[in-house]
Amino acid sequence: MEIFKEFTFESAHKLPNVPEGHKCGRLHGHSFKVGIHLSGAVDPHTGWIRDFSEIKAIFKPIYEQLDHNYLNDIPGLENPTSEVLAVWIWKALKPLLPELSKVRIHETCTSGCEYTGD
Repeated sequence: MEIFKEFTFESAHKLPNVPEGHKCGRLHGHSFKVGIHLSGAVDPHTGWIRDFSEIKAIFKPIYEQLDHNYLNDIPGLENPTSEVLAVWIWKALKPLLPELSKVRIHETCTSGCEYTGD
């Protein structure tokens, strides 16, 4: 069984390693959507893998770091591509959510990535 909880946040960034003149090298922002996916057996007593409110509480400090901030200033996100962001979130969450199976990032309505661990 897999469950997911989605979050949205607004952030600005620029990508320092793109070719000269690339539009993503300029400061710009996104309305990011993050999906936190957990896999595991359904507990026969509670009927769930993990309480969604627990996932929200665990993600809250990460959300507060990301929302309405400049991603390039956050340690580990100096080159804040969607791929780098997905791995960064995974590393922050995995110790707290051992059931974590995937981090899904949407940087636009039509573009994003999924990370399923090392």
